[in-house]
Amino acid sequence: MKRRNILGSAIALSVGLGAGLATAETPPLEAKDTYRVGFPQMESNNPWRIAQTKSFHDTAETCGWDLIATDAAGSAAKQVADVDSMIAQGIDVLFLPPREEKPLIPAVMKAKAAGIPTFLVDRSVDPSVAQAGDHYVSFLGSDFIEQGQRAADWLIANFSGEKGVIVELEGTTGSSPANDRKKGFDDQIATDDRFEIVASQTGDFARDLGRQVMETLLQAHPDVNVVYAHNDEMAIGAIQALELAGRKPGEDVIIVSIDGTRDALQAIIDGKMGVTVESSPFFGPLACDVMKRYAAGEEIPGWIKVEDRIFTKDNAADHIDEAY
Repeated sequence: MKRRNILGSAIALSVGLGAGLATAETPPLEAKDTYRVGFPQMESNNPWRIAQTKSFHDTAETCGWDLIATDAAGSAAKQVADVDSMIAQGIDVLFLPPREEKPLIPAVMKAKAAGIPTFLVDRSVDPSVAQAGDHYVSFLGSDFIEQGQRAADWLIANFSGEKGVIVELEGTTGSSPANDRKKGFDDQIATDDRFEIVASQTGDFARDLGRQVMETLLQAHPDVNVVYAHNDEMAIGAIQALELAGRKPGEDVIIVSIDGTRDALQAIIDGKMGVTVESSPFFGPLACDVMKRYAAGEEIPGWIKVEDRIFTKDNAADHIDEAY
């Protein structure tokens, strides 16, 4: 019940800038009691993805879904093949979290050609090739650029030193959150000449790889005093690397991140992390609601925007019991 409440408080149905409305160009969806639903998850190697998949399974029990869920194990090619298989199995609707912006375009196009309405979940695809209201119905997700901006804003407001030497741990190369969280943060931090990003390298949204990358970057940039990670898993990995090197996260190195996981909130409570901007994984109830509205003939915004909270030392303890 807590997870459903979190989702309800975190979601606002609004039209994103530049997003169109679903039109007759997207395949229709018949209003009925049960649906065969495809959910080709990209991977299950971190708490965020596990929580998202569980949200879809939990929702299937209450939304009349015959859910077909797969795990692409981090492979975009496997994710495309999983969609092909779901189309062959006769799904009515597809909820797709595309691992990368460009490689998943064929999956979107094949679903449309098969007459299956597609909703992109938590990540988008290349907008120069596929657009909401034409190739897919809508994107359900956060404003990743804004997430990066908010992380930078917090850092600018809370940094008390003379010079901020920043190492950036990027997410999966080619993914929309990595592209946009980088742009949002980098553009915003460039407005304050106290800061310099001295290194920016992918950690693929993974804790252990984030730790390894941080260990390497520390050798090249021992004077780093700020780490910006595109997700909490890499931030936790960076904390481990810093501590192994004798540094004190939260004291001589500020950690700034995105996601809002339980481990991140605990790190904030422990004084090791400064901030994490929420990015909720609990998409199941929202997906059910939007699907039913679409089947009823309602116009659906091309972007159904998730409104994210921000967690700091002032409120982390109040929300840790809700976290995943």
